[in-house]
Amino acid sequence: MKTNTEMKVIEEIKQLRAVINQVRGLGSSIGFVPTMGYLHAGHLSLVKQAKADNDYVVVSIFVNPTQFGPNEDFAVYPRDIDRDSGLLAECGVDLLFVPPASEIYPDGYNTYVETYGITETLCGASRPGHFRGVTTVVSKLFNIVQPDRAYFGQKDAQQYAVIRRMAADLNFPIEVISCPIVREPDGLALSSRNTYLSVDEREQALALYEALKLAESLVASGERDSAVIRQQLYDTIARRKLARIEYIELVDAASLRPVAAVSGDVLVALAVHFGKTRLIDNTVIRG
Repeated sequence: MKTNTEMKVIEEIKQLRAVINQVRGLGSSIGFVPTMGYLHAGHLSLVKQAKADNDYVVVSIFVNPTQFGPNEDFAVYPRDIDRDSGLLAECGVDLLFVPPASEIYPDGYNTYVETYGITETLCGASRPGHFRGVTTVVSKLFNIVQPDRAYFGQKDAQQYAVIRRMAADLNFPIEVISCPIVREPDGLALSSRNTYLSVDEREQALALYEALKLAESLVASGERDSAVIRQQLYDTIARRKLARIEYIELVDAASLRPVAAVSGDVLVALAVHFGKTRLIDNTVIRG
């Protein structure tokens, strides 16, 4: 992997825009990967795709306070900017944007972006206000960076659908691209929150991947009834004593509306708590 020793690290919007204007003046295409940091191989796969598709790559690290609820883990969300900077430099990132909260939400800030229709289900049902925070910060970052393409992980499937809808509705001239889930060898989806898991919790968390593979197997063998599939997935996960199931849903992959039967592209989405750690995972089944 080629090391980019010239990676710029910028905290101020004004300075970033000056650099972006220079890049645009050269006719270069810009790829953008917004993150909350504590990077893992899943994030780096987005960076790799951005580099393959674009002349210039910008990554942001910003732990966005407006997408965390009052009882969620904003204060303890893992952070290691020095480690992250090193990883991104090794990947050949051109610019790292690390704004302080006051740069994104200055005193008196009172404007928010909301998307309706696909934010009330799945994670949105149990995290009121979460997606308002997501769409607000991503719309701001899109406006600040003005990329040609932006990259998101399929693990956050609802987030991707919401951002794609927002970008289309607000006429952002940006291609919003989803990249595949990256997993550990045993199937656990990579997540910054995996560091919270105890040894026992991590072992039992493998039930998520087991359940998703079961869903694929059931559909492949001819099962189409969503209720039947959901119950079998529930039973698979519930056997783990440390698991607390938040939701198991089969929804249309585009609209995120529940489906009674598997037909077309169906998203099988899970949210399960292991101790204090909330994990999500999903798979798309081509019915």
